[in-house]
Amino acid sequence: MSKKMWAAALVSLALVASGCGAKSNSEGGAASPAPTAAASADGKSYTIAISQIVEHPSLDATRQGFLDALKEAGIVEGENLKVDFDTAQGDQSNNLSIAQKIAGSDADLALGIATPSAQALVENVTAIPVLFAAVTDPVASSIVPSLDKPGGNVTGASDTNPAAVVQLMDFIASDFPNVKNVGMVINEGESNAVIMADNAEQALAKHDIKLVKAAVTNTSEVKQAAESLVGKVDALFIALDNMVVSGVDSIIEVANANKLPFFSSDRDTVEKGAFATVGFKYYDHGYQVGEMAAEVLKDGKNPGDMPVKMQEKLDLILNLKAAEAQGITVTDAMKGQVEDQETNIIQ
Repeated sequence: MSKKMWAAALVSLALVASGCGAKSNSEGGAASPAPTAAASADGKSYTIAISQIVEHPSLDATRQGFLDALKEAGIVEGENLKVDFDTAQGDQSNNLSIAQKIAGSDADLALGIATPSAQALVENVTAIPVLFAAVTDPVASSIVPSLDKPGGNVTGASDTNPAAVVQLMDFIASDFPNVKNVGMVINEGESNAVIMADNAEQALAKHDIKLVKAAVTNTSEVKQAAESLVGKVDALFIALDNMVVSGVDSIIEVANANKLPFFSSDRDTVEKGAFATVGFKYYDHGYQVGEMAAEVLKDGKNPGDMPVKMQEKLDLILNLKAAEAQGITVTDAMKGQVEDQETNIIQ
């Protein structure tokens, strides 16, 4: 018998001897059938339902980080974890339908990625733990009443730190003295975008710089909105605005064609072609929430007792290729503000 066959036999014997995966049913406490490949070492398997408002790099990276953190904790998709993933594709009626479907499912935990998805889950799902990610302001969005004591069955992590927007606006003011008006494409139907716009406007006002908004109601309007700002502004900026980020390629195109410095609120958009942000990796943000989910599932923690987490480590992130495309001269002073230059100066 080969070494591989001996190993397989030993594993099979160990599983039989330990009774791994046995559970009681509700009618008489009889043992459940022998475990399948979906059972973990502690005999448990899990189902997680994920609702995501739309697919774009930041939110997709959040989801991947979440799943990788669970994997690190021994909760592995295809082994002892079933993932029911749905995206609303930016449609609010789809978003509500997904939340209602999850409420009637047998999932052990639900994850809402982005503010609209989290809001819908909180309003509809009460019987199981609900976690959220990629939410700018969980309190203002009525997802939780308090960051320190969220209460109920809900907790998660905010994908912003108010200081990030302020630092980015200060960077524009200090290193781009010719910028007097900053244009912003915004979906004012997203509370997270409105909150960040207000923060940006207040920060810019301290430097006598105006924020000029161009509103959109769907992704197809993003390019036209960006083009409407040409000639009126000296730079472009977007928030963590899912509708706008979904159409960000068209903003990059407008910025490059008109030599307008383009600033974003997330690293993924900078990697795509915006010039700068103050932020972090969304993968790391999702990983953080995945660690929280593992504590809920494996350790039995009550989400309502777990404080909402926030991104504390912020850094200036620059894209040098985008700078060239947008006519920006990147100075040593700009580079000097980047703490982790190896990671956050994108060549």
